Amino acid sequence: MAKQDEIEYLARIGDAGAAHARGKPFSDPDCGRMLADMAGVFMVLPPAPARLLDLGCGSGWTSVFLARRGYQVTGQDIAPDMIALAEANRREAGLEGLDFRVCDYESLGFEAEFDAALFYDALHHADDPGGALANVCRALKPGGMLITIEPGDGHAEAEHSRAAVDSFGVTEQDMPPRRILKLARAAGFRGARVYPTPKMLAMIQYEMPALARLPAWLSDLVRWFGMGWLMLFAKYRRGGMVVLRK
Repeated sequence: MAKQDEIEYLARIGDAGAAHARGKPFSDPDCGRMLADMAGVFMVLPPAPARLLDLGCGSGWTSVFLARRGYQVTGQDIAPDMIALAEANRREAGLEGLDFRVCDYESLGFEAEFDAALFYDALHHADDPGGALANVCRALKPGGMLITIEPGDGHAEAEHSRAAVDSFGVTEQDMPPRRILKLARAAGFRGARVYPTPKMLAMIQYEMPALARLPAWLSDLVRWFGMGWLMLFAKYRRGGMVVLRK
């Protein structure tokens, strides 16, 4: 079963995989994207010391980042050995106001306790993402915020995703913003905005060498039009940052 496979994932990836999980984001080749994503999260969160729920937190690196900013953080994961890594990271950081729970985000027991919640690269592993969103909605206070940053169209068929499913049995699925928005409305969320992630912005601003061959005024014009296109592309196809309001 997929849930049991998720629980056993860390044991199956071996010592090197566990060391990689423990060292995130700095152990990951995609470290720059992860750090940029967290910068985007900090820009939309309510001010510290708001109470936050970090869903599917894994080894807890996102929880540690949030707690270092002064938030009161509860990190949640279905895998006990992932939470053990998260506790080790918490002790190493010497953080107060950070605790971890072993539980399933599809069956949370929280009721109107949190000011904000975060799904960072975790909702797409759910058996029932709509049920998970409904549970998070109940866990938030009135007016509370949920932020999601998830992979968009094409993720499930990507080579690394198929390899993970074949090797470890985990759930990998596309989770573009348009799907999250549809599920969120059914789950009880009332408001929503979608933003390009910092990685998407960098693609327009820094990673288009062809623009350097254009006159400066034309290059700037292309970038401005590109930003509008990117907003639509992020919303409907790619993994933009979705901000939901209860």
